[in-house]
Amino acid sequence: MSTYVYGIIRAKHSPLREDLVGIGEPPRPVRVLRQGELAAIVSDAPDQLRPKRRDLLAHQRVLDEAGAGDVVLPIRFASASPNDDTVTTVLAERAEHFLERLPALDGTAEYNIKANHDEEAVLRLIMADHDDIRSVAEANREAGGGTREEKIRLGEMIATALQAREAADAELLHQALEPLAEEVSAGPQSSGWLANLSFLVERGSAERFLAAFDEFRREHPHLELRVNGPLPPYSFVDTPSSQQAEGGTAEVFGAAAAQPDG
Repeated sequence: MSTYVYGIIRAKHSPLREDLVGIGEPPRPVRVLRQGELAAIVSDAPDQLRPKRRDLLAHQRVLDEAGAGDVVLPIRFASASPNDDTVTTVLAERAEHFLERLPALDGTAEYNIKANHDEEAVLRLIMADHDDIRSVAEANREAGGGTREEKIRLGEMIATALQAREAADAELLHQALEPLAEEVSAGPQSSGWLANLSFLVERGSAERFLAAFDEFRREHPHLELRVNGPLPPYSFVDTPSSQQAEGGTAEVFGAAAAQPDG
């Protein structure tokens, strides 16, 4: 049976509840594997692991319980290793990195922000900002819609302007909130989102960060914005240099599914 990994802690972390259980049906007992100054919070992994709500919540509950005693490096949902020895080997091999990240993430939370355009609102902005696009659109309208070639030309001009606007708005979001965060991590781009950014925020600064987010939303009504947090700092367990050199921590353990995204 493989070993499911919830998170990484210091070996001197306060003891977890003896009756703490995690994922699976029935839920698997949670245990701790120690290696030097580090330890991993684990359980046995089910034969088949899918992102069911029950298991997503169980994963989060274990991290919440452990985080109440000291800082935890959260590992993404569905990360499993072939056995306990593989887990302790990873702890030994990456000890320097994990020992650096533990204090760096202490007292922090992750806020993920996704953004896309309100289609009608951003088209109005593009028409207002681009004289050439406005002229072609007006000429087409006066000509009863324009020829097929003229319609294609207008569509291409609008698409180019939209692409540039997406990049500009993503950068505006980044610049507006970066000063209020300890670190910023760009997540994978998904269909429909022009920006997918995670911000590492000190818990004492969360109110100020969210106020800045609300102000940004008011100032840019052409953007549809979604904030998710506070979350365990999944996106910040690995630094860019460690991801490039060794692969992400979840990848090392063997992530089989995406992180929970509430």
